[in-house]
Amino acid sequence: MTFDDLPRIALAHAPTALEALGSLREHLGGPRVWIKRDDCTGLAGGGNKTRKLEYLIAEAEAEGADAVVTFGALQSNHARQTAAACARRGLACDLILVPAVPRDSDGYLTGGNLLLDRLLGARVHRLQPGQAPAKVLERVLAEHAAAGRRGYVIPTGGSNATGALGYVRAARELAIQCRERGIYPAAVIHATSTGGTQAGLLAGFRLEGLSTRVIGINVYNDDSPALAARIEALTAEVLSRIAPGIAPAADAVEVLDGFLGEGYGIPTAAMVDAVGLLASREGLLLDPVYSGKAMAGLLAMVERGAFVEDDDLIFLHTGGTPALSVYASAFPDH
Repeated sequence: MTFDDLPRIALAHAPTALEALGSLREHLGGPRVWIKRDDCTGLAGGGNKTRKLEYLIAEAEAEGADAVVTFGALQSNHARQTAAACARRGLACDLILVPAVPRDSDGYLTGGNLLLDRLLGARVHRLQPGQAPAKVLERVLAEHAAAGRRGYVIPTGGSNATGALGYVRAARELAIQCRERGIYPAAVIHATSTGGTQAGLLAGFRLEGLSTRVIGINVYNDDSPALAARIEALTAEVLSRIAPGIAPAADAVEVLDGFLGEGYGIPTAAMVDAVGLLASREGLLLDPVYSGKAMAGLLAMVERGAFVEDDDLIFLHTGGTPALSVYASAFPDH
């Protein structure tokens, strides 16, 4: 079985655009910067999780599931896209959401992705501080079983070997776009959190015989060594599944610190500046949790001379803009 034969349900608008950020380069100087528009994958506001869900939902249906359960923070982009995928496929959907970010405005607690979750028909389970997600999962699966439904569990972020296949496919798509444009990127830069996107990209480029650097800006927690180890293990697991004769490249996992700030989902001054810069210079909206912090990392690398003028950099926009409005207080001067 080849990679293209793996079970997949088309959910994304793909290939997504690869666009030059000419105004940003004119402002910054330095290397050429391109943006891969995975914020435009099309499923209920788009985002990177849609690519993962193409394989995860296919696996769920192959196993006979008619209900899907997943996890996330209250404003989880993954949860919103999972709810949309389930709505499209006629599956019941339960979202077990954790109060992972210390924000308590009415907008944060009811709007943004949470509003979309409700519109999409998902059943939302809000955990209280200290409440164990495993206990809620056990109850939810028992309820589905009692109703004659078979449940399928998707991990946080869809970040397992099945979900990462979505970014193997994205890496192959990006490789084609680069060849068509004569681009030889020095690096692909993106926000990394649960690791599935980065692992899929690394496996996909390896499958294509490319040594393109994949730099993940850590926006998740302060244990980057553990995150890097998870990405390395997941990359190996994905490659063993799709290309058993190909091993991961040594020392390929790059996780960059310094842009998380006080914690996951907590705004930083550098993120605010990055979001404002891309909006005012390119008419592009980033989000405050993932792509805004990742762009802050890219800008800092360019400013300190980590790349030369002739380099091409690709920024992977992983989405998240439906949550931008619930962070209005982080942008008082905009």
